[in-house]
Amino acid sequence: MSLLQVEDLAIQFGGVRAVDGVSFAVEPGEVFAIIGPNGAGKSTIFNLISRIYQPSQGRIRFDGRDITGLRAHEIAGLGIARTFQNIELFDHSTVLDNLLMGRHSHRSTNFVEDILFLPKVRRAERAHRERVEQVIEFLELEAYRNKMIAGLPYGVRKVVEIGRALAIGPRLILLDEPASGLSVEETREVAFWIEDMRRDMGLTVVMVEHDMSLVTRVCDRVLAVANGRPLALGSPAEVQANRDVKAAYLGTETAA
Repeated sequence: MSLLQVEDLAIQFGGVRAVDGVSFAVEPGEVFAIIGPNGAGKSTIFNLISRIYQPSQGRIRFDGRDITGLRAHEIAGLGIARTFQNIELFDHSTVLDNLLMGRHSHRSTNFVEDILFLPKVRRAERAHRERVEQVIEFLELEAYRNKMIAGLPYGVRKVVEIGRALAIGPRLILLDEPASGLSVEETREVAFWIEDMRRDMGLTVVMVEHDMSLVTRVCDRVLAVANGRPLALGSPAEVQANRDVKAAYLGTETAA
C-alpha cells in the first residue's frame, strides 16, 4: 500500500486554478520530488497535503486513511511533518527550544499535571529531550544547541527547520525547497541527510526543489508540474528528458 496517495487534487483562488487535477502516490521509504517553474503550484500541493488549504476537489490519503477533512493541527499527530520555503522558526528562542516545539504533538499530560510537575511529566520531558538530542546529533547542531535563532547564519537556520520537523518523529517528511539559498557544500550535506533519513530513520521523503543536481542525486521518482497541472512522472532522467517538461522550463517545445 502506498504511504501517501493524492487523487485528482485541485484548488482555486478566485478565478485561478492553482492546482488542477494532480494525482500521484508515494511508496514507503521512497524519496519523491515535485519540480516545476516558479508559480507551478508546488508549495500549494504541500499546503493541501498538510491541510493548510482545503482542496476544491480530490482526495488525500495517508497510510490508507482519508485525511482530506482533517485540520492542520491534526496532521503532525499522524506522523506527517514539513518544513517551509520561508523559514518559520522562533527567532528569540534557542535552537533547543525550537526543536522541542516539534514535540508538541506528542504532549500527553494535562495542565494540572504540568503545574505539579508529576513523575509522568518528568518522564515525558526526558523522552522529548532524548528525541531532540538525537536530532541535534544527527544534524550536527551541537555547537548551536543553546544559541538564539536570530543570530544564526541562514544555512544553519534551514537545518534547524529540518530538525524541528524530524523532532516530531514523522513517518513522512515534506521538505519545501530544502536547498534554497544554500551553498554547494551545504546542499551536499542536505543530500547526505536525506539519504540518511531514508536509510537510518526509515522515513519517506517528499520534497519540492529547484536544484536538479540534488533531485537527481537523492530521488527515486519525480513529478513535474506547470500551471498547477501534472506534466510528467518518472525517474529524474525520464522527467528531465520529457518534451513537455523542457517546454515548461525553457518556453519552447523544441528546446533541446
